[in-house]
Amino acid sequence: MNKIKHHELEELTAEILKISYEAGERILDVYETDFLVENKEDNSPLTAADMAAHNTICEQLTKLTPSIPILSEESSHISFSDRQRWEQYWLVDPLDGTREFIKRNGEFSVNIALIEGRSSILGVIHIPVTDISYSASINNGAYKHESNGDKSKIFVKRTNANAITIAGSRSHGNQRLQDFIDSLTDPEVLSVGSSLKFCLVAEGTADIYPRFGPTSEWDTAAAQAIVEEAGGMIVDTNYKRLVYNTKESLLNPAFLVIADKQFDWAHYLENERNS
Repeated sequence: MNKIKHHELEELTAEILKISYEAGERILDVYETDFLVENKEDNSPLTAADMAAHNTICEQLTKLTPSIPILSEESSHISFSDRQRWEQYWLVDPLDGTREFIKRNGEFSVNIALIEGRSSILGVIHIPVTDISYSASINNGAYKHESNGDKSKIFVKRTNANAITIAGSRSHGNQRLQDFIDSLTDPEVLSVGSSLKFCLVAEGTADIYPRFGPTSEWDTAAAQAIVEEAGGMIVDTNYKRLVYNTKESLLNPAFLVIADKQFDWAHYLENERNS
């Protein structure tokens, strides 16, 4: 396998953005029709848009980097015995936020990440309805791309304990999240779908996105590159960094997307556990 070198990542990110735009167009083609909804084996929804985006991304990535394998949500049957030999691979969620897509609220995204070892070293998130994108690669910073073509570097914010803003899931809230919110002093809660929650932290709008419900590795990989390059971190509830391709299961542990690495969230987690 011909590995992608780190000095090539910035140029490669521009190509991945183009692929995400194309996938977004395929998604919007379906979004504007009376599409059908099927259920996968795990009872999660699947639409023609998921498959159209999957096919577009896999086709274009194979052309761009023919020697780099691809793991997509829609091809996740690849066994760990095969995956563990991969030095680098593309990790893709062709349509993150299918539930939001079905609700037609616009809060869904295309997520493409490059994994090296156990870490995400490149990430792109594209939001088709707004035509806004986020991108990052290791040591090159994180960026927001506006629909008019403007590009700006983004950074996380410092956290003020008396003015905390939480990014929360629109479709996946649970009691543990509510307990965590209740442990804080009158926080502002921004409820949004899909990877937009990570982006709110990365661009300095939210202080934290706590996720106590199930997610898969393709849900977090692109966002992790962006959050980390913006100065934040994604850790499990024991403050261990989220990592990839270490086991048969592709499920993540509960995690926290944290803007300010110096802020003592462990104190609030302890309060939430004891409440």
